[in-house]
Amino acid sequence: RKSIADHMVHSIQTAAHCTTVVEADMSAVEAARGKLSYLPFVARALVDALAEFPQVNASMGDEVEQIVVHGSINLGIAVDLDHEGLIVPVVHDIQDQRLRAIARNMAELADRARAHGLTADDITGGTVTITNVGSTGSTFLLPVINQPQVMILSTDGVARKPVVVTDGDGSESIAIRSVGNLTLGWDHRAFDGAYAAQFLARVREILETRDWAAEL
Repeated sequence: RKSIADHMVHSIQTAAHCTTVVEADMSAVEAARGKLSYLPFVARALVDALAEFPQVNASMGDEVEQIVVHGSINLGIAVDLDHEGLIVPVVHDIQDQRLRAIARNMAELADRARAHGLTADDITGGTVTITNVGSTGSTFLLPVINQPQVMILSTDGVARKPVVVTDGDGSESIAIRSVGNLTLGWDHRAFDGAYAAQFLARVREILETRDWAAEL
């Protein structure tokens, strides 16, 4: 608990924390996911968006104002240890993995984390982080950046809601869709609000429009 507290306080005192939130229609994911959770789909969309917005996959260097943009994407997933703390195992080189491999590797790391079976390699080298509290039905979480990274993405609960949809001819109607929030905590030292907003919008676009059945 003390280690986590020290790390989080250091992050708040060090980073220029900002937050950007979008509401994502998860209906395309819902139609394809079967027994899979939403998390690997969000992870895959995040990875693909990072290819277009590489400055998000970065860390603050040891020198003041030094930003290190990483070539590989090593995704950390925050795992709750039965309310006794958090640990962030890392899926290394996730950009080389397809959706089912991502889901399998994330689940395997989470299981080993709860069984206290992680190695040092499993918890080092992360370049971006996802924290997932969606299973609790939460609406909105403001996450703290995992230093020295420059972003953290929070996935909240997905619920059935009425939304306005636009048909092909431009007419609008009300439909029931599976909707959830994506919250990006980001470091203003690394990039600006327009870059953060466009990146998060791209993550949402991928989630909403990709043919996920073809991925599986």
